[in-house]
Amino acid sequence: MPSPFDAVLAAPFGKLGVRVADGTLRELTYLPESTPTVDSSHALIRKLARQLDAYYSNPNAAFDVPLAPAGTDFQRRVWNAISAVPCGSVITYGTIAKQIGSVPRAVGQACGDNWFPILIPCHRVVSASGIGGFSHHTDGYLLNIKHWLLRHEGVMLI
Repeated sequence: MPSPFDAVLAAPFGKLGVRVADGTLRELTYLPESTPTVDSSHALIRKLARQLDAYYSNPNAAFDVPLAPAGTDFQRRVWNAISAVPCGSVITYGTIAKQIGSVPRAVGQACGDNWFPILIPCHRVVSASGIGGFSHHTDGYLLNIKHWLLRHEGVMLI
């Protein structure tokens, strides 16, 4: 059975499923480590893979792959606020909610719906009382990925 992804890239914390179309990144998805790797010669995927490798070596590395338009107006406001959080820092769902005139739960939902994790660093958003959830989960490999990303960026976890 063919992969539903254009590529599945190895990462220090598992795998990343990648979809591209029309010269843009359409989706980046966290996958379990057991997912088979799928290679691609697509230029955009190769560029993304180089930038991800640079990030794994240095969490301050920048990303500049073109992203396909995604999300609602509200989600894009949340994702823009997340994108402003610097590497090595965290922000709470409540703080973002105050910035954009919303509520923490809605911000959390928008974080979980992020089409471009790592590039739009939703892992930097935490709850007021701890690490919070990740990709609509509060345990399992996805939360382990959030822990890995925050440790990689030098954030002390609660």
